[in-house]
Amino acid sequence: MRLTRIDLNSWLFHLAGRTILVDPWLVDPLVFYGQPWLFTAYHNTPIAFTPETLPPIDLILISQGVDDHCHKPTLERLDHTIPVVASPTAAKTVRQLGYQQVTAIAHGEVFSLSDALTITAIPGAEIQPGQVENGYLLRDGTTNETLYYEPHLFPTNAPIEQPGQIDVAIAPVIGQVIPLLGQVIMGPSEAMHLVETLKPHFFVPTTLGDIRAEGILPKLIQTVGSVEEFRDRLLASGLPTQLRLPAPGETLELSAIVR
Repeated sequence: MRLTRIDLNSWLFHLAGRTILVDPWLVDPLVFYGQPWLFTAYHNTPIAFTPETLPPIDLILISQGVDDHCHKPTLERLDHTIPVVASPTAAKTVRQLGYQQVTAIAHGEVFSLSDALTITAIPGAEIQPGQVENGYLLRDGTTNETLYYEPHLFPTNAPIEQPGQIDVAIAPVIGQVIPLLGQVIMGPSEAMHLVETLKPHFFVPTTLGDIRAEGILPKLIQTVGSVEEFRDRLLASGLPTQLRLPAPGETLELSAIVR
């Protein structure tokens, strides 16, 4: 298994001989709900890929219909013949952009990219009342490796796998709290609960990025914790989970786990 960090929520997953582009934001700016006064973000440093310099992509995987996961300007510049798997809200947006192969998967549903690679939708973050977006469990049938991806909050009541059966967990470690909405992204304590529950072999933080944010919303967001705090908690726990922190543009090689 190989993982390439792009920035913020954007990744390349390399499993079962396929390359999957996840939650891509490759084009500035990032504007929430078409309202620049609310939230506008820019990359402070150029990211490793543009839509035109990506390697060949076998699938685009989108977890949420919100702009920092389902970024229309980026999707408009990508090849519309690439298959897309997405949460129902994100799938609606992608179809409107003219993509030819779009599959919406609800919680518990499984998509097979090939005989060797399956993607299961897991309950993720509740963006607004009644709108629970997706996390994903990917399984490489050639190596039996598993990857769990959740960019917001760990669903404490959702059965995913038996402890120790997740090879790689990708999730946030720096929390965000918004007035009236509460905590919308998990921090160190919630990330540790994920580790204690799933006992992954590797933990890779996401939702990290060198960005500049403007508007009303960034002024209201309270940040909770840090990567250093999570590292200290993980070391103190005595759990065997290994923390990996790839730099933007870096590819991690994570060897298969023999069970």
